[in-house]
Amino acid sequence: MSQEISGAEEQAVKVYGWAARDSSGVLSPFHFTRRGNGDNDISMKILYCGICHSDLHLAKDEVGMTIYPIVPGHEIVGEVTKVGRNVTKFKVGDIAGVGCMVGSCRSCDNCTQDLENYCPKMVWTYNKHNEDGSRTFGGYSDKIVVDEHFVVQIPKNLPLQGTAPMLCAGITVYSPMRYFGLMEPGKHLGVVGLGGLGHMAVKFAKAVGAKVTVISTSPNKKKEAVEQLGVDEFLISHDQEQLQAAMGTMDGIIDTVSAAHPLLHLVGLLKTNGKLILVGAPIQPPELPVFPLILGRKLVAGSAIGGMKETQEMIDFAAKHDITADVEVIPMDYVNTALERVAKADVKYRFVIDVANTIKSPY
Repeated sequence: MSQEISGAEEQAVKVYGWAARDSSGVLSPFHFTRRGNGDNDISMKILYCGICHSDLHLAKDEVGMTIYPIVPGHEIVGEVTKVGRNVTKFKVGDIAGVGCMVGSCRSCDNCTQDLENYCPKMVWTYNKHNEDGSRTFGGYSDKIVVDEHFVVQIPKNLPLQGTAPMLCAGITVYSPMRYFGLMEPGKHLGVVGLGGLGHMAVKFAKAVGAKVTVISTSPNKKKEAVEQLGVDEFLISHDQEQLQAAMGTMDGIIDTVSAAHPLLHLVGLLKTNGKLILVGAPIQPPELPVFPLILGRKLVAGSAIGGMKETQEMIDFAAKHDITADVEVIPMDYVNTALERVAKADVKYRFVIDVANTIKSPY
């Protein structure tokens, strides 16, 4: 039976997490509070939380927008412990997921089209303020309270540690692949960068029968890409002979690289009407010659995560096709080392913190 809680009766909740206090980005134990469970909220005991590259950017204030102290983490899977009186999707004991956002205006054109991720008032899961002025803190913590609209149901057959990263890395590639018509049998998809986002793009594309070419700076990733992920072709991005042979062959490219890199050769790989979709968000602006776009009616686009309806669709698709992220599970106190390794791209393909078993919460 659901444990219904009135928001008017609920007191603030004590929470234990790990936070960065300054631009060193070093995280350490942190005590804070979350709002009480409201009528439309669910409370979750966090079980696992993935580590995204943006966690590193924000912990170190590399984009100049960090509010300290910051508790990162927006790839959250947990167990529902309380539900508000208006909650309909969840009951106590359910497994649920929280991704990159926990709020939006719910009334603008974007929100009414299930595009809450593009709402001007969208509230990030951490490093933002709620409507009431309180801070948002992420999943490097023992519990979280979220409006049920921004929570997805996790099917029982999905391993939880491999599911957590899909709430950011998975939806970040799934949404543009769907929107731009690249998740179709027979399409030829290029994937730039074989990391957390890239390996998810490969898995989604292969699940629908698309041809996949990985474009990477790392020759040592070829064997694993072909043998374990089923990649059809593997191009070394600085090998001009390989690139030349592949020119004009791809229907679309998902570029997941978050470091500065040239785009011209990627545009050249596209067929006429091809689409280059940027999801990796390098901080430095790219150099992009215009004539190759004009001469092939080619499109360069960006995409940011997905709305809640599409995120649930992505999770259900993953469950149907037995897709999860390839992860390295770590204890909470390893998080600073893990972030150092993320900066070096030294992970296959996503770190996931075993929060429930290692955070040692006093609450």
